[in-house]
Amino acid sequence: MAGGLRLLRGALGGRGHPHLGGAVALRGALLLCAVLRSLAAGPAQAPTPAPPFRRVDIILGCSYLGENAGGSPRASGGSSSKHPATLVLRSVSVRDDGNLDDVTEYKAPQKKPDSSSPVVFEASAQSVSIPHAESLLHTDCEGEEVNCEISPYSPQQAVEGPCQTSWFIATLRLSSGISIVLVLKGPHCSSQEEEHHATLHPKLRIPMTKEGTLLTTVEFQSSSRNTSLRARLGSSVTLDCHFALAPSFTLSSLEWRRQHRGSGRRLFWYEVESIGSAAQPKVHVDVAELLGNGDASLSLQEVSVGDEGTYICLVSTPLHKVQHNIHLQVAEPPRVHLIPEVVSFERGETTTLTCNIAGYYPLDVSVSWTQKTPKKAKIRLSNARFSSHRQSRDGTYSITSYLSISSATAQAPATYSCRVSHMALEKPISVSAHLKAPEQTESEGLLGSFIATIIFIVVLFIVLGRRAAKPESEQLSRASE
Repeated sequence: MAGGLRLLRGALGGRGHPHLGGAVALRGALLLCAVLRSLAAGPAQAPTPAPPFRRVDIILGCSYLGENAGGSPRASGGSSSKHPATLVLRSVSVRDDGNLDDVTEYKAPQKKPDSSSPVVFEASAQSVSIPHAESLLHTDCEGEEVNCEISPYSPQQAVEGPCQTSWFIATLRLSSGISIVLVLKGPHCSSQEEEHHATLHPKLRIPMTKEGTLLTTVEFQSSSRNTSLRARLGSSVTLDCHFALAPSFTLSSLEWRRQHRGSGRRLFWYEVESIGSAAQPKVHVDVAELLGNGDASLSLQEVSVGDEGTYICLVSTPLHKVQHNIHLQVAEPPRVHLIPEVVSFERGETTTLTCNIAGYYPLDVSVSWTQKTPKKAKIRLSNARFSSHRQSRDGTYSITSYLSISSATAQAPATYSCRVSHMALEKPISVSAHLKAPEQTESEGLLGSFIATIIFIVVLFIVLGRRAAKPESEQLSRASE
């Protein structure tokens, strides 16, 4: 097996290099995936010690967003062009579960790149750990997709001089919601003579090595487990944000902001130089964890409708600034109640079923009515009426739906159901009312009993009368003889 999952990135993404051996890599990677699945599906065993760590290379197919001819760099807001690229994360530390024996080291292509060749970024990850490395390594087995974009990056403080270090920023987004930002430090040209003799990419004009790759180091990384979260009213939620810096960099500040419907507000900020922090009510960041472990996560207590929006985690060093956007959506499921639960009425009457839907957020809700009789399939009813939406003080909404049932058209016995769908529900809520058959209603039952009693008394009188008349006729007959 040639390279396992690490080589599958190029084979499946269509951006792999010929020297990787796409077919061999694909077969090897699928075999490794099968082994991992069989291990996961095996019988439960006693806990085993945590596996040791091992350094491997991870290859990701990316897009390079550079600059158009005559344009300004993307970091400056100018026009940009997209070019195929490959990100090689060198020496990434991952847990070795015994299935990495066939993972091989990346070998640079032994040919001069042309204008259509992907630009290869070799990023050393020895000084800064790569977050969620196992997720990046096993995305193919788990069916995840990775969106990778690399673009030029301008530091906050410009360095004077004719020869400057090139910087790039790589943004990785996994379909599971993980977001990773890597700040890559490119080569530093030491003299105009070396720059003149450097190998440049034929289209992008980026300095390359003789092997046709761009050597970089990861100097700053930031990550978040979720790009979007959903929370219920009154709950507590943690907005994940972590970072790590190379030894040559230090944290200067952390800021959390919330933006919603065009307005923004600063929730938390920490300045290293001032050795102080400030926070709005209901939010908390553990400063000790921030400084000790790079944990910049924000805890939000007692979530309300007003807390919905996009939260921005902004981590800064004297030279760099990286941010993560996390969208928080408040979703509260509705409470549904139907009255009455049992319907019975005299002929010629009309009864109204009332379905109360309350306490839901956001506004969008779907309400439908159905009728089901024993001998017929369920049918959807379209004669329901609705009240207007009402909003409570806590921001939640309510609505009422009415369904009128006439004894002239109703078929009893029957079941009438009010079905409510909402984004906060895993499945729709259905509540039902039951219509009794006419002969089972209380009034008709009493009337039937009364009529039956009258008939019984009449029949009894007739029978007794006939019995009384029979002896008398017999006596008359004997007297005549």
